[in-house]
Amino acid sequence: MKEQLIGFIDALRQAGLSPSISESLDAAVAVGTAGIDRSVLRESLAATLIKDHADRAVFDAVFDRYFALPARARGRTAPPPTAREGEGSGRGGPGDGRGRQPEQGRSGRGDEEQREQRTDSMREAARSADKLAQRRALLAKPFRDMDAREVESLRELVAELSRRLRVRWSRRAVRATRGKLDLRRTIRRALARGGVPIELLLRTARPGKADLLALVDLSFSTATAAEFLLGLLAPARTFFRRVTLLAYVDRPCAVSFEGGHVVPHEAFDLNARSDFGAVLSRVEERADVVLGRNTVVLILGDARNNRRPPRADILQRLHRRVRSIVWLNPDPPQRWNTGDSVIATYDRHCDALLAADSPRTLARALDALSRLH
Repeated sequence: MKEQLIGFIDALRQAGLSPSISESLDAAVAVGTAGIDRSVLRESLAATLIKDHADRAVFDAVFDRYFALPARARGRTAPPPTAREGEGSGRGGPGDGRGRQPEQGRSGRGDEEQREQRTDSMREAARSADKLAQRRALLAKPFRDMDAREVESLRELVAELSRRLRVRWSRRAVRATRGKLDLRRTIRRALARGGVPIELLLRTARPGKADLLALVDLSFSTATAAEFLLGLLAPARTFFRRVTLLAYVDRPCAVSFEGGHVVPHEAFDLNARSDFGAVLSRVEERADVVLGRNTVVLILGDARNNRRPPRADILQRLHRRVRSIVWLNPDPPQRWNTGDSVIATYDRHCDALLAADSPRTLARALDALSRLH
């Protein structure tokens, strides 16, 4: 059973869920306590491995596929009734064949209904498995290789993925408010009491929420990744004091994300040639952009500047003024610093440079942002 449980948890991870090590250990304990009755096993594993109720449908589909009933158990029928003591099998008696025909008819109809139910369950499980496979393939597919149909399907996944992201960010926000153990202060306090650490002192949590400035490249090569990022950021507003969204090609433009689409609030030329150096210069001059020690700057772009001045010196000045700068690059890592890419020039002034060439890598990179703000 141990090997089966490990395989099942691995199947959940492949389906997009993320059981932790501690949750996996809890699941092993629950299985050992509850036994292997299928219905009890399902609920025990669900209680220990599911973080969000929205993941239940995915969990059930993987469970039905991984812990499918054996063929003999699925096809097993009840044994024929035996004659009770004192009952004969002659004509007109309780054992008469004509007397058993109605029961056999009911049993036949019951078996047929069970077969139909099993068939429907198998079809539903197959559909769920196909849907999970398509979903995994879409999340792993590079943005640059997606067609219009796949982009539309990706938009339908944004709500679910952003909900999961919000749950993880909420947990980290709660832990951040509790503070961490201040070992030095705890030991000093203990020395005054004979060396016994009676009182545990915590470090003071960071005061207030951070400001978020997101600079998102909406040029043709990165537009799909940009829309996906803005869709994931939408529910994260509550975790920041102020959120400023700026899209750019050759100049920054204030935008919002409404109804699954980017809405510009200023004149914006999507057909312009990329020029991040000019974008940085204008960002530094904008009065509506908050740049302080409590600001986290999130940049999404491929750093392909059409061989124009990259103006990394401006990014360096911004880095000195803000808390952190995180760059998400939707270009495949093997294409970084090739052609007109100058990502290495900007990288030295960033706290993190993360790959974001597919929906899965971008979502993971955005999740990492919560550890920095």
